[in-house]
Amino acid sequence: MNAATVEVHLTDEDLTTALREDVRSGLTSEPKSLPPKYFYDARGSELFERITELAEYYPTRTERALLERVVGEIAGIAQAEVLVELGAGSAAKTRLLLEALISGGPLKTYVPQDVSVTALNAAAEQVAVEFPGLAVHGVVSDFTATLDNLPRGGRRMIAFLGGTIGNLVPSERADFLAGIHEVLEPGEQLLLGAGLVIDPAVLVPAYDDASGVTAEFNRNVLHVLNLRLNANFEPEKFRHVALWDAEREWIEMRLEATEAMRVTVADLDLTVDFAAGEQLRTEISAKFRRAGLESELAAAGFATERMWTDPDERFVLVLAERR
Repeated sequence: MNAATVEVHLTDEDLTTALREDVRSGLTSEPKSLPPKYFYDARGSELFERITELAEYYPTRTERALLERVVGEIAGIAQAEVLVELGAGSAAKTRLLLEALISGGPLKTYVPQDVSVTALNAAAEQVAVEFPGLAVHGVVSDFTATLDNLPRGGRRMIAFLGGTIGNLVPSERADFLAGIHEVLEPGEQLLLGAGLVIDPAVLVPAYDDASGVTAEFNRNVLHVLNLRLNANFEPEKFRHVALWDAEREWIEMRLEATEAMRVTVADLDLTVDFAAGEQLRTEISAKFRRAGLESELAAAGFATERMWTDPDERFVLVLAERR
């Protein structure tokens, strides 16, 4: 059996520095905002797992069912020797890809990437046990800033699943895809999972479930700031808001102050005032049209080889080749 190895390019100190910079910038901006990556401490990750099991939240199960249906085709086209997965987390869906790429192609190495060294160590070790002939080489880094730390060599396919591409605004997406293009060699591939534009009557409840789990997940970012930066937010005084922006074609999650309040972030020596009804944006989740996604990939130097969608056309998997 090959032992799993993990490279660490992002330390707890690095994460704290980034958190401090992002929070100072976001809470002093107009309007206020925070990046969604700070939802995911242990409690936030647990809440998100609960969200994926809710009746309203279709993206996770839709993508998985789609992947189950087409993974053999993906493996046959890609013929990847190395699978790199950005934002691997627990690597749950990856097992479908690994099985197909091993049985239908020359896969030799799996490279999971994540910001969490704990999650990555656990996932890497588990995959090494389940696939004893596979070399597993984890990379702890931030996928938006440290793509150059990904190992080179062998015919690679980078997988970026879960619709996470939608958390980036268009300029960030362009930079991210350009960065992927720079890392890959001509002929290597990107497998991208993205949510499609659908009826808001189905879309909005996925981000505003009746049982309130998403609301608690949204407010968790304030618990993170209290814990990590000695802030004194009262999360229960913020209302969860999920809105569909038809012009930009994205969902916005926000936290709305239910009364006027002053918040102190002690570690930043920062005082922030909220007016009653003022909103703090915590996440965007852009949805795509197939032609638009193909256009964005082309602008970054990729040729779309295949697109697969589920029967309800709620989610798309795109296999694109680096030109």
